[in-house]
Amino acid sequence: MMLPLNPDLAATFRPPVMEARRWLQGLAPDPQRPLINVSQAAPIDPPPEGLRRAIAEAALTQAEAHLYGPVLGNGELREAVAVEWNRAYGAGLTAGNVAITQGCNQAFCAAIASVARAGDEVIIPVPWYFNHKMWLDMQGIRAVPLSCGPGMVPDPQAAAALVTPRTRALVLVSPNNPSGAEYPAEVVRGFFDIARARGLALILDETYRDFDSREGAPHDLFADPEWGDTLIQLYSFSKAYRLTGHRVGALVAGAERQAEVEKVLDTLAICASQLGQIGALWGMRNLGDWLAGERAEILRRRDAMARAMAGLDGWRLKGCGAYFAWAEHPFAESSATLAPRLVREAGVLLLPGTMFMPEGDTDGPRHVRIAFANVDGGGIASLADRLAAFRG
Repeated sequence: MMLPLNPDLAATFRPPVMEARRWLQGLAPDPQRPLINVSQAAPIDPPPEGLRRAIAEAALTQAEAHLYGPVLGNGELREAVAVEWNRAYGAGLTAGNVAITQGCNQAFCAAIASVARAGDEVIIPVPWYFNHKMWLDMQGIRAVPLSCGPGMVPDPQAAAALVTPRTRALVLVSPNNPSGAEYPAEVVRGFFDIARARGLALILDETYRDFDSREGAPHDLFADPEWGDTLIQLYSFSKAYRLTGHRVGALVAGAERQAEVEKVLDTLAICASQLGQIGALWGMRNLGDWLAGERAEILRRRDAMARAMAGLDGWRLKGCGAYFAWAEHPFAESSATLAPRLVREAGVLLLPGTMFMPEGDTDGPRHVRIAFANVDGGGIASLADRLAAFRG
């Protein structure tokens, strides 16, 4: 055993997506049954050519693209985010409310670091996004699970009942990873009101906001003149513009909190990728129509996923939206052993529900997450055929 070793880190589970990839080791590719990989929620195609050219041109001609930039992000991108958020949410943001981060995961880490320390508690709905749970565990912060109700939507009053003197924040992800659920505006407002009344932060991760099926703003929190006292919003450019490898996210908060966030970001990475920020800004300025087309395609795949699951005997679709379907399987065995068997026997790589639930929770073994965004309509039909043919 290595010494010394942080016990909180040692107790944290290993990265689930990497764990699932290890199930492929030693398996020869089958040209007659190519792998259907629905394990990870990340675009597999590169950005549009225009965006790639903008990054390439900057790499060749802008010396500053290879240097450290401002810790809270480049001014033009921060301003562009503020302008777009004001349009989309009816907000009154300035660039001072925006921090650009090394992906949305870093935004979450910075948000948590600004509100909680070891021994504190943070309430998160289950099934949870596993990287959120991992970070809380590493920091010695207790993740308090909040069960979801019909439609995989959590109840604000149920969250209120879990608040203790150690609670520092409520966390929401909408559209949700892993369930795909889109939280109604009144539910989000309910969590905001509870957080405000109890002196807590509401951390709202909207990584998948560009693929919400609803028209208009998904909530009205930014219209509240005192929103910055309670709300911390997170966002990712990775899904919108296929910039996953460039690691560009955003944290939107009150100006006073951004002063604290700056300390975290400077310590972790100094600044977000310069080329990634250049690409994100170019995307915001030039890819509005293209992104609308991407959203329409994701919504078509969501509908195809819902139809396909409806035709599977014994399967129950609990949530479906953005990139994800959360489904109850009909087999007696736990999804923890079922998922590796699906790789070997059906050529399907998905994640078991146990990766998204507390240890010992009876819902985890009965569910799986299907990240369908990278599978077209034909691929979704093939996925359904393989699941239908599989025998537990």
